[in-house]
Amino acid sequence: MKVLMIGPSETKAPGGMAAVIRGIRESGLLGREFEIHSFPSYIDGSLPLRLFYSAWAYFRFQWCFGKYDLFHIHVAERGSTFRKSFYLRTVKRAGKKAVVHIHGAEYLDFYDSLEGRRKQIADDLFCQADLVLALSESWKRELESRFPIDTCRILCNGVDLVELEGAVTDNWQHRNSFLMLGRMGERKGTYDLIDAVELALRQNPRLKVCLAGDGEVEKVRTLVAGRGLEEHIIVTGWIGRKEKLALLQKAATVVLPSYHEGLPMSVLEGMAAGKAIISTTVGGIPEAVTGENGILIKPGDVPALAESLLRCSSDRGLLLSMAQKNRERAEELFGIQRMHRNLAQYYRQLMQ
Repeated sequence: MKVLMIGPSETKAPGGMAAVIRGIRESGLLGREFEIHSFPSYIDGSLPLRLFYSAWAYFRFQWCFGKYDLFHIHVAERGSTFRKSFYLRTVKRAGKKAVVHIHGAEYLDFYDSLEGRRKQIADDLFCQADLVLALSESWKRELESRFPIDTCRILCNGVDLVELEGAVTDNWQHRNSFLMLGRMGERKGTYDLIDAVELALRQNPRLKVCLAGDGEVEKVRTLVAGRGLEEHIIVTGWIGRKEKLALLQKAATVVLPSYHEGLPMSVLEGMAAGKAIISTTVGGIPEAVTGENGILIKPGDVPALAESLLRCSSDRGLLLSMAQKNRERAEELFGIQRMHRNLAQYYRQLMQ
């Protein structure tokens, strides 16, 4: 059976969704049963470039989609929803099966803000899909409360446990080193983390935080330099898989103080790498991180974030206990093989 995944370019629109697409496409487990290809419908860049590429990609899609049996459509908020609605309509007119896989951390707020025709487009996207995939149980409940569907199932993100085992190190040795992975900006809590580091340095001047990802990189660098924090906050910009593994090896704690999330890959990668986790009580994060394997705070609570940094850098028992439990929990629930086995089962059920 031939499966075509539709989503952002793996190389020209890097991020969590692209990482999921690459993982599925490269899966040996899925590859034994399905012939899986990816179709890039979007790239990063200027607005004219994005619009041109999106139109060209959809035109190209209409000439090639007929040879595929099943379509796995990856969707996020804003423009992604409206672009993917064209693809879904084309697929359904041809009488083919389609999976809609929701990723965007702000999707629920985005949908609730829609009105009129724009809201109808989003409604049709969910109601016409043969299967809707949610990242967590909480997201499944939220989607089912908004759409009259009984086709929603859970597919938790998965990470490469074997690769990330190479990042398991002596966390106490690196107790003053923290890592934040992902897009930089207000939604991810990047500026809250900078404020928290500045606050925590009054009690622990040895703290160091690395910010790695895309987004508002230059704005963040300028702010860090303006506050004289360059020795304590390193801003790398976007990094590849090898560089990410190296940074995880040198950190004891992964931090993600987001305001909106689904089930973020950076938290799961930190867990699989045997790191402590500091994050927030949003989206599916509390389903992965509990009081035993991490510290969860309310988004925007800078004093609590600063206190969490200090706890992880000073409490040996807490740090090592969270790290060990995170690796165990990742092995039990969030391995990429488990994710792909569940996805294979969904594919089979859909095509029966």
